[in-house]
Amino acid sequence: MSGGLTWQRLRDLGTSELTEAGDAWHRVSSRADADRTRVDRAMTAKLRETQEGEAAEAALHRLRRLSRNFQYVHGECGLVRTTLNGLAAELAEPRRRLRDALADAAAQGLTVHDDGSVGYPAAEVTDLTGTTRNARGGTVRGSALLPLDPRPLGAPPADFPGFAPPNPRQARAQEVADRIARALRSATEIDTRYARALAALKAEQGLDVTEATLRDVRADTAGVRTAADRYLDDTVPRDASPADRRRWWDGLTDEQRREYLEIAPDLIGGLDGIPAAARDEANRTRLPLLIDELSRRDDGDARTKLTALRMIQDKLSEPSNPPMYLLGIGTEGNGRAIISYGDPDASRNVSAYVPGWQTKLDEGFVDDTMKRARDTAVGARDVDPSSASIIWLGYDAPQHVDVMTRGDAQRGAPAYNEFMEGLAVTNRNEDAHLTAIGHSYGSLTVGTAAQRPGGIPGADDIIILGSPGVDAQKAEELGVGRGHVFVGAADNDPVTHTPAAWEAGLFATMLPVTDRGADDAYFGKDPASEAFGARRFKVDDGPRMLRDLGGFDAHSQYFTPETDAESATNIARIVAGQPEKITTEERR
Repeated sequence: MSGGLTWQRLRDLGTSELTEAGDAWHRVSSRADADRTRVDRAMTAKLRETQEGEAAEAALHRLRRLSRNFQYVHGECGLVRTTLNGLAAELAEPRRRLRDALADAAAQGLTVHDDGSVGYPAAEVTDLTGTTRNARGGTVRGSALLPLDPRPLGAPPADFPGFAPPNPRQARAQEVADRIARALRSATEIDTRYARALAALKAEQGLDVTEATLRDVRADTAGVRTAADRYLDDTVPRDASPADRRRWWDGLTDEQRREYLEIAPDLIGGLDGIPAAARDEANRTRLPLLIDELSRRDDGDARTKLTALRMIQDKLSEPSNPPMYLLGIGTEGNGRAIISYGDPDASRNVSAYVPGWQTKLDEGFVDDTMKRARDTAVGARDVDPSSASIIWLGYDAPQHVDVMTRGDAQRGAPAYNEFMEGLAVTNRNEDAHLTAIGHSYGSLTVGTAAQRPGGIPGADDIIILGSPGVDAQKAEELGVGRGHVFVGAADNDPVTHTPAAWEAGLFATMLPVTDRGADDAYFGKDPASEAFGARRFKVDDGPRMLRDLGGFDAHSQYFTPETDAESATNIARIVAGQPEKITTEERR
């Protein structure tokens, strides 16, 4: 707002004019996006399919340039739209406070002058001797920095015997003047912040939009994000339930959703209850920003996560069947990544797999752990095409000796339950079938989640694989009924033969397992035991640790059709809602 912000301008400000201007920029942005899509899909694709030679290549070059121009216009106009909308939204509050102060001034017979000072009239007052005196009127100036006088409104300061107290209207005038000053100061800060963001969005006439220019859009986006942080952040229902978040998202206009997806993807990408397609778009937008952030650090943790993020980015850029959805990404703790193979909102059958010990956002996660979810999705879709499978690294799995404690599972369980509740809320099928899967220490996380009040939201079945126990004595404690708890436990997997392989320490895990008759696990009862009472399905025994030089291979192959086709097939059948087809094995 050029020319300086006065209380009169703030009072008369029509925020609808700003939002209407934002709507106009939104229309330009949307039109540019539609035109870019038309150029890419209709013109460029058609030309590439039908024409060859130098003339065709020259035409393709010009079309790519045109597409970049439309992309730039789309992005920059969208930023202007968000800036104007944010300015209107934030100015509404100080304008309201100013108008309230002006109304109180009028009700109390006070006069607000052009410079913001407040005049008060003379008043008759009685001193302590009972003498009525005339207290003169005057004018006060407000302070935007000092708090209000802690005395009750209108109370005079301490009196001295024989002297008339000050005019009680002075305190009222001062309170109103301070409110006006604070409202004006707040509005000026908002106006200045957004003015800087708008100024940064100017481009020269006839600009040739290059790849470098498109990269500069990120800097513009960051500037608008900083300016509009309060506008965007304050309305996100972080503390609400996934169902309430879904209602909030559905209640936004298309323009408002675009603001979050393009300007503040970090606020939306990991929010349970937001539809998968929106989370995927937000996280794909955020991923390059995280990569850029990590690339500026020079430490081992950053390099490890950076490699993983770049690998995930490469996979997202390639064709995938089932299609990939990036439901969560982050660098906090040991790293976060939630990836679905198949649309979890459209699929009737959805599983969410929690990995265990030593899982973190690294190269192994992308090469091996993500493959497990993909193998499950492929197998389940062979049984029922309406299936999707998710790898959920939404917690810090134990990395060292903390694997022998419950802490990470107890911290991860509430986050997993909230994620599962979000899946149930966004799934568009009336008869959705959700399966919780926990492998290794991840089974303890799932078991802990299942024993929280209300159990795992929406879960119909639970699959426990390679488990050291789920902190329960019986399958019924997991909340889905013993007939819906399934266990895969390879005989040569030392983790499933605890406590003998655990209580004796690491050395014991290098020896043949000797507790085949025991039914206690490190965390509760052995899930594969008769006493626990779950449905045990067939898996390959796997190689023995020493005799076959198998190491921990038997602990890691449950999902892998190349090495344990029977286990992978049984998991797929359960996930696809056809557990009656599994092959079973006697409990221990």
